[in-house]
Amino acid sequence: MGFPSTRICIAGAGAIGCTLAARIALTGRPVNVFARGRTLAALQRNGIHLQDLQGRHHVKVNASDSAAELGEQDVLFLCTKAPSLSGLLPNIAPLIGPETLVVPVINGVPWWYFHGEGGRFEGNRVHAVDPDGSLTDTLDLSRLIGCVVFITAQSSAPAVVKTHNPYRIILGELDNQLTPRLEGLRALIESAGIEAQGTDRIRDQLWTKIIANLTSNPVSVVTGATLEQIYGHAQMRELALATFNEAMQVAAAYEAKLSMEPTTFMQFGASMGAVRTSMLQDFDKGLPLELAAIGDAVLELAAKVNIPMPITRSVLTLARFCAEHPHHKEHGRH
Repeated sequence: MGFPSTRICIAGAGAIGCTLAARIALTGRPVNVFARGRTLAALQRNGIHLQDLQGRHHVKVNASDSAAELGEQDVLFLCTKAPSLSGLLPNIAPLIGPETLVVPVINGVPWWYFHGEGGRFEGNRVHAVDPDGSLTDTLDLSRLIGCVVFITAQSSAPAVVKTHNPYRIILGELDNQLTPRLEGLRALIESAGIEAQGTDRIRDQLWTKIIANLTSNPVSVVTGATLEQIYGHAQMRELALATFNEAMQVAAAYEAKLSMEPTTFMQFGASMGAVRTSMLQDFDKGLPLELAAIGDAVLELAAKVNIPMPITRSVLTLARFCAEHPHHKEHGRH
């Protein structure tokens, strides 16, 4: 992957997509961004404004809503929310050529979970995230690199992003091989001032993020609580711990090796401060929530190995009710 001439595109310019685009653009590389509507207008007019631990940055990117105009890319980061992915794919087909590396930067259980992992469910589809099989059918799985992102970014306006925490991205091939293209991608991200690691056990890292999302996102929609409150407030922490324990059982059943000790996990979550989860931010904006990827898919994986998750299921029920009845939104908030 020759860096100077690498054609890089970010599809989906929310908080994470803009953070990634801005950090890569700061290396001096040209960055294409596929976006629409107000976000596209903001990108074309003002570029991206990013405030992070390394300062305040303002970068220009090449933004367009025409994939044909942007053309085939060498690396394509899919930074859309999970529910929007299947709708996005037909529109970005011209970005993907025979050599394009596709990196889904998406929360929750990925649709590719059972591809290349070699377990007893090898090749199974995760119905919660790919109900009609369109993701599996549209994207050539050999072109994918798995990605787990630990970035807490908040967007106050289109293409205006702020984050107070360090960046970390973990990458891995779906079949757990350590390949030259994996190392090339890792080096590209690392050069952008983001801690990047290649792993031969991407699903271990995936479960770490799944559990972090599962213990915080749905309950934040119900309560309006920040990460500090979810993991720091005594009774909230008890609820987070119950969800954590259920999810850890499922992860163990899939032979994920996790070195997460509950007390440390809760302390780390609380130390993130007054961060509003991405799902709470979506809820406040009236956007679709990633409940299928972050919640339903975990319940689906749990059912395959006969592990009940009553606490998790209850919290998801409440979060879904809130999402479907937004007029209750201000009830009990703050």
